[in-house]
Amino acid sequence: MPNRGTQPSSIRHPWARIWVQGWRFELKLTVLSWVTLLLSQAIASWAPYLLIFCAAMVLVFRPDLRHRFSAGAKARAGIRRLQGAMWHCVITGRSGEIPQVCEVTQLPVGRKFLLSLPVGLHFELLERRAPELAAALSAREVIVRPVRTNAKLVELFEVRQHPFPKVLLTDLAEITNTDLWKPLPLGLADDGKAVSITLPEHNLLIGGEPGSGKSVALSVLVATAALDPRVGITLFDGKQVELAPWAPVATDFVGADLSRGIEVLEKLAKTMDDRYQRLLAEGRRKIDPSSLYGLHLVVIDELAFYLRGGKKADRDQFAELLRDLISRGRAAGIIVIAATQKPSHEVVPTWIRDLFAYRLAMRCSSSEASDTILGSGWATRGSSASSIDPTDRGVGYLLAEGGTPQLIKVPFLSDEEIATISLRAAKLRNGA
Repeated sequence: MPNRGTQPSSIRHPWARIWVQGWRFELKLTVLSWVTLLLSQAIASWAPYLLIFCAAMVLVFRPDLRHRFSAGAKARAGIRRLQGAMWHCVITGRSGEIPQVCEVTQLPVGRKFLLSLPVGLHFELLERRAPELAAALSAREVIVRPVRTNAKLVELFEVRQHPFPKVLLTDLAEITNTDLWKPLPLGLADDGKAVSITLPEHNLLIGGEPGSGKSVALSVLVATAALDPRVGITLFDGKQVELAPWAPVATDFVGADLSRGIEVLEKLAKTMDDRYQRLLAEGRRKIDPSSLYGLHLVVIDELAFYLRGGKKADRDQFAELLRDLISRGRAAGIIVIAATQKPSHEVVPTWIRDLFAYRLAMRCSSSEASDTILGSGWATRGSSASSIDPTDRGVGYLLAEGGTPQLIKVPFLSDEEIATISLRAAKLRNGA
């Protein structure tokens, strides 16, 4: 019976094991080279030189093989470094085994490893050890995310570069028209990959302190919708200036007027009911790209003005109309995007927040404010918008339905680009 106080040999002598596993390809190549050399000496003295010449020609005329060999060598080096770091940090299962690397993917900011966890190790344990592992790897950050379909698998991101460039450009200023039925590029994730969302049948809630980048995100969303002439647009702007450049493409524009806001919401409710009557007559459950009437985007900036200002009766009526529009409008093609710079339970009660499938928490002043947007408990699990650098404008945690918050950065549209897109969209709509 083994002594419980003695370390397993795999932990006491890990490097021999790592060396043999990590250099398996190189060992095979060396053995093959020696065998080839012995055979060539038996055949002809010039064969080694011919072999070297042929290998050089293959590398010169087949760059794909050269790149594949280089990428494979870098991936194996990354695996050896990760394995060594996990041994140093004693990240092992019950039997003393470290996680097994199943797949390596090169990313613009580093590498992504797909790991198979040994018995006794699970996602939350590995997630808590991420800072320690990042220090052992001399990396900028280590991010651990679960694989929803298999609890035995996790994704580990080794981030070695800043996840977001200083200047994040968008090509919206060059695009002639868009299709809101297709996935909408929203920005870059912290692993350097593009992030897209699908707005039909989804609503989006955005929250963050002043200067966090809410207007940046709203501009990208409205610009994409404006360049699709089939999409109707209704704008609510409590400050009257943030969404004003998009007024020429809007069916209705509501400023700091709660009574006018109630009238427009009632108009949208009638539109929604009319669409459901049409769907019922057509024997369909929801609209699709083939429908004669298109999507309708409702954007509300400064939600706090409409839910906390004016008379109580007006506030309650506006809130009830908005709740009805969010809860029933999806199948009728009505999409609601609401933003607030005061993420609190008074402004965003849970009965409204939970109706939004997408939530984007920009920089917040506290973890409680972040949880108001994302949902209770995410801050304690490491997804708190209060930890975002105040200088990183446009950065926030995006929560998609049933997922885990992901740090993203939305592109920046200048005032000149917004004016150009708005003018082009207005001409496009007039022509349509």
